Formats: sequence, structure tokens, C-alpha cells
Amino acid sequence: EEAFAHWANLYNALTLKVVLERHPVRSIRDIRSSGVPLDPKGWTGPWRTRLVTVEGRRMSLDDIEHETMRPTFRDPRVHYAVNCASIGCPNIWPRAWRAATLERELDAAAAAFVNHPRGVTVLPDGRLRVSSIYSWFREDFGGSEAGVVAHVRRHAAPPLATRLTERTAIAGDAYDWALNDAPAGT
Repeated sequence: EEAFAHWANLYNALTLKVVLERHPVRSIRDIRSSGVPLDPKGWTGPWRTRLVTVEGRRMSLDDIEHETMRPTFRDPRVHYAVNCASIGCPNIWPRAWRAATLERELDAAAAAFVNHPRGVTVLPDGRLRVSSIYSWFREDFGGSEAGVVAHVRRHAAPPLATRLTERTAIAGDAYDWALNDAPAGT
């Protein structure tokens, strides 16, 4: 729990630092990685810039999330703990993650996202639209649409859980890359 909290807090602090250093920006994707080749998948954003040195190794946000947290902890709640400063992202936790309260708070963060339309929406025709996080990282959420639905059902409040009963397919996904920012003057 201590290691998980450390890595998640480091990721979030670095993300905030990157955004604040370039503010105002419309989206974190407007901030380009520097000092590295273009992303082979065509992603834009600061995730590949080496921002910090940990035990002698220069690391990027991608390194922290995809080479350290996801393979080390093998917990889909990593995606609720780290924040990319976008509206489509799960809420940033209002205080630093702590080992003593980590399990309870990760479950609360998962529930907050799953039960918000940014996470899961049951469309009027009964089909599901989910956050693109569940598509991008499907392997972390059970490896299939049915696995994603089972994951979100575990964190769904009763009204949503009831609507998810017997659903195993996802109609589509969405993500809002706009900066999760306070309006000017607030």
C-alpha cells in the first residue's frame, strides 16, 4: 500500500506540475513530450517526457503508470488513482493517497467514477457507453467487454447495478480531453 500510494502521488504531483508550468492550455494533450521520439501510437501529450529521477532512473508519466504501477500492482484501480488532468479522467483524490486508508479510498474513487456518466452511462435504448479508459486498458478490467461490465458492476451503486444486470456488451466509449480546470476568476 505504501508503494502504491507513493507512485500514485508522484504521478499526480508531476501531472499538476506539468499543467501548471504550461497553463493556460485547453487540454493536457496540447503539451508535447520533449526529449523523446514521437509516440509510435500517435498520442500527443507530456506522458513520455522524462520528468523525475527515481533510484537513478529518469522516468516519465508513462513509465510510472505503464512500467511501474500497472505491472507491479496488477490492480485496475490504478486508473482511478492517477489523474491526467482531463474532464474525462476519474476525479483526482482530494488529498494524498495514504497506505492506511488506500483500499477504502481506491474503492471510493472507483465507485465515484463508475457511478458518474463520465464512467458509465446506460443509454436510453439500454446499451452501455463507458469511458474510453475501459477500452484503452481493457486487459486491466478483465480482458473483454464482459470483464469490463463485471468490473463496473462491482463498483456500481444499486440503481446502476440493477441496470447493468445481464449486460455484457458495450455499445461505445467516450472521453473528454478538455482540461479539468476552474473557470477564470474563481
